[in-house]
Amino acid sequence: MKLTIRKRMIEHIPILEVAPEDKINEALPLIVYYHGWQTKKELALTAGKKIALKNMRVIIPDGMYHGERLVSNPTKIPSFRFWSTIQHNLSEFSLIKDYFEERHLVKDDLLGVAGFSMGGMTTAGILTHFPEVKAAAILMGAPNFQDFINRVTTYMTKENIYHVPVLKDLLTWTTNYDLNLMPEKIDGRPLYFWHGTEDAKLPYEVTHQFYLDNIHTDYGKNMRFDTGVGEPHILTIDIMNRTADFFEKEFTN
Repeated sequence: MKLTIRKRMIEHIPILEVAPEDKINEALPLIVYYHGWQTKKELALTAGKKIALKNMRVIIPDGMYHGERLVSNPTKIPSFRFWSTIQHNLSEFSLIKDYFEERHLVKDDLLGVAGFSMGGMTTAGILTHFPEVKAAAILMGAPNFQDFINRVTTYMTKENIYHVPVLKDLLTWTTNYDLNLMPEKIDGRPLYFWHGTEDAKLPYEVTHQFYLDNIHTDYGKNMRFDTGVGEPHILTIDIMNRTADFFEKEFTN
């Protein structure tokens, strides 16, 4: 299958659109895929292609402060720019989905979201506010926002790294998007997790515990968790293929 890759702007958001060449103007399942911290949309293109080859349209936006949206002299305050990027992703999700919905390019309301690392955390946040998302994939991401904030703050204090004393207060908005605080928002939707046991950035145990705590509930029964034994914080081709297979199963079977 030949794919078409279009670079375009949706409002102020630079995106890559990936879809089968012969179906580029047809309604297709829509997947919004978010890249990780300090990368850019082009580096998520291989993962996007894997999903698009399943007869889907994949949109990969540049997060704020990344790719085409890099700014000079960004804040050096640890963690704050990270959360600001996620906040922008959350606020811009509607712009992206509405653009394609208004043009009747979303087949049967099949809307999915996925992401790696920071993009996986964005995905978790989106699930708390967008019931129209039908399926999602969190790859090496953490659905527990408060745990991540606490660990980063503790680490910076221990290592004597400067951080804003009121950082937690500035990030209180995250409680409104913390899937760990409202797991019932999963609402029975298919949710795929992949996490490596040797992840040094987002600990495997935290994400896996979320899965264990919720898999036996009505709202979490359609979750699936794949463990990468010995795998570090890296997205492999195998995981890209598994993610594509997940969306194919949920959206085309």
